[in-house]
Amino acid sequence: MLMKELRKSSVGRRGAGIAFALAVGLAAAASPAAAQSLTDRFKSLFGGKSDQPAQTTTPAPGQPAEAEIDCPQVTIRAGASTYAVAAAGKQAVGNDVRYQASITKMARECARNGGEITARVGIQGRVVAGPAGAPSSVEIPLRVAVVLGGIGEKVIASKAYRTTVEMSEDGSVPFTFVAEDIVYPVPSAAVADNYIFYVGFDPQALSAGPKVHPKRKK
Repeated sequence: MLMKELRKSSVGRRGAGIAFALAVGLAAAASPAAAQSLTDRFKSLFGGKSDQPAQTTTPAPGQPAEAEIDCPQVTIRAGASTYAVAAAGKQAVGNDVRYQASITKMARECARNGGEITARVGIQGRVVAGPAGAPSSVEIPLRVAVVLGGIGEKVIASKAYRTTVEMSEDGSVPFTFVAEDIVYPVPSAAVADNYIFYVGFDPQALSAGPKVHPKRKK
């Protein structure tokens, strides 16, 4: 009888692990309604389609027109596209995963102010509950960096952030975060094309970054 119960428990955990793996694999393929909601929010934040290059701002009347702004492409830092959290004392693999977050889409917008560029970098993602069970709300650590690429990368600016995501009963929740305060010096024309916005999950941000509470999505 005991062996039968143990076998039944093992099968249940394997089933939960398989279901979690499928959910993570399909996280980017949100339902059409959810995907449309996320897309609309990004459009409203940036005033246009998020997959188009950002445009320069119109100068105020009587002010000279600024040169065209090179708004760097935004990409996910290698190894920082997912963030998994395990049950206490466990590693974040298999049935011990409590939840996993992933990044699904990014956008950016740049504006010049004198000798500086202020950028808004948006991140969309999804949090999926794991077999070990996710809490009712989870803290997601993020980092946005401006980097001069090429041989021997140079970090121009870097900021850490935290955002809280309220989990739902179905265990799969989208989130949107926008870093509004990325400021860096205007690069010279010779190196402007080598600038990159890197985004990704950074566990160190849980202790270092400002905490942001996003609005719940309807």
